[in-house]
Amino acid sequence: MTSPSLVLGPMLRYVDETRASVWVETDRAGTVVVEAGEVRAEAPTFAVHGHHFALVCLTDLAKRSKTTYRVLLEEQQVWPPADPAVPALPAPLAPTLDDAKPLRLAFGSCRTSVGHDADGNRTHGVDALRAYALRMAGLTDAAHEDDPDPGDEVRWPDLVLFLGDQVYADETTDAMQEFIASRRSLEEPPGEELQDFEEYAHLYRLAWSDPVNRWLLSTLPSLMIFDDHDVRDDWNTSQAWKDSMEARPWWHGRIVAALASYWVYQHIGNLSPEELAQDEIWQQITAHEGPGELDASSLLDAFAERADQEPESYRWSFARQFGDQARLVVVDSRAARVLEPESRSLLDPHEMEWLDAQLRGDVDHLLIGTSLPFLLAPGLHYVEAFNEALAGGAWGRRGTRVGEHLRQVADLEHWAAFQDAFLTVSAMVLEVARGHRGTTPGTVTFLSGDVHHSYVSTAAPTRRAARGQAPVRSAIVQAVCSPIRNPLSRKWRFATAALSYGVAGPLGHVVARSAKVPDAPLHWKLKKGPWFDNNLATLEVHGRRLRMWWATGVLDGDDDAAHDRPRLRAVARVEVGGTS
Repeated sequence: MTSPSLVLGPMLRYVDETRASVWVETDRAGTVVVEAGEVRAEAPTFAVHGHHFALVCLTDLAKRSKTTYRVLLEEQQVWPPADPAVPALPAPLAPTLDDAKPLRLAFGSCRTSVGHDADGNRTHGVDALRAYALRMAGLTDAAHEDDPDPGDEVRWPDLVLFLGDQVYADETTDAMQEFIASRRSLEEPPGEELQDFEEYAHLYRLAWSDPVNRWLLSTLPSLMIFDDHDVRDDWNTSQAWKDSMEARPWWHGRIVAALASYWVYQHIGNLSPEELAQDEIWQQITAHEGPGELDASSLLDAFAERADQEPESYRWSFARQFGDQARLVVVDSRAARVLEPESRSLLDPHEMEWLDAQLRGDVDHLLIGTSLPFLLAPGLHYVEAFNEALAGGAWGRRGTRVGEHLRQVADLEHWAAFQDAFLTVSAMVLEVARGHRGTTPGTVTFLSGDVHHSYVSTAAPTRRAARGQAPVRSAIVQAVCSPIRNPLSRKWRFATAALSYGVAGPLGHVVARSAKVPDAPLHWKLKKGPWFDNNLATLEVHGRRLRMWWATGVLDGDDDAAHDRPRLRAVARVEVGGTS
């Protein structure tokens, strides 16, 4: 019998001052053990459609420590492997958080799974995550003047937040299509798109198995939230979109597989041990006492079907507190939508109530992670708001059909296209910034992705919204990092810049007024950007100010060695926030 091995992982997920959770996918059933110094923890695997998973929580780790660890399956070491693919990579670490130093958080979205050779870099650009990993591992030169952070290794991020499109289920690569073709005909629906859990499992394997990125994910704790391509482009854009998809025979299997695999591969790692203990699915998994491994396939499929049809039955959003430095609130802006035309909202009432409770001051920075930018270019914001009014009947039945068509064709489905939710959350943010929800933070900062370009905008209340109100004492900021690896073509870069920051400006306000779209309580302007490189951004807390920078991977040559070892280069630096 062959020796046991890991299919994916280890991935370091939830981490706090004394605990760290390690996620793995194994090639067989068994007991997974993680040893970090003198600390040892174990968990049995559970099965989903023939795949085996475990989430092991280490406790009683030393505060402010970085401890190497190893993973065993049935008491045989499976990580680090005896013959690693990249011998120069350091051992995996389980670092605990350190409130005594400034919090550092990396963030970004939109990453495709193609090779890291000349062909892959030519078609999709250098993987910014991999360039970041090489720099963290000390495998690329740190002495360049354009290095984003020439400081020592203790200043690398405490965590990384992936803001959606971790995988592309609808725009598959050649490698993914080859796997699909080995199972079914590409000529039959859904063709080159994913169909079931087995295909999702392979897609995650393609995304996370590169040795360098695998090392990074074993050492840098990660948080994740989905966006549309994790499921399908324009997921839950409108009721018409949903009705159209549900009429397709293959869609039920697709959405069930998407949400079930997301729960396993991404969501459970976001949760603290206490939150896991309250999770209805995790409770049933951990209650299993054998004999043998629990097969959770039917359990997860039924759960995923209910979560799709009854969004209020499960919450994908989550929040993390980092002492007095920051609170991070990560919002599900896809699955929790209300799509009925008469009561459209980006967040259902249950989710909005939860968000309302999370948006509080009494920290240096309130960070709001949402895959879709809360603040688009101002003109584009009003174009999307107009489109919502048009689709809602502001110009009659014919206008409704035109508005719905434009919504789906042009991806007009951000916060701006759900004005009720936008106005409600804007009011919450202004209350935080005015000190009505605790001591005002230095910034209220939205962290987002999705739009395949990066920028930073700063906002303030309009004169009308400021009249008779307490002054705003927090900087209101939108920071976008997209893509990590999926750049727009040069043609689309020009079109995006021209439409979003040019034509949409005057046009948006004119058409919005024609449909009686309410004025936003905020006005905002571009502080930096846009730029279109593959990027991974990092923020660092400095009292009431935030320092942020975006970094991309660059090649020193065109030979195989250069493509294998891209160097990290800073693209932009921004500082925001207050001093009072």
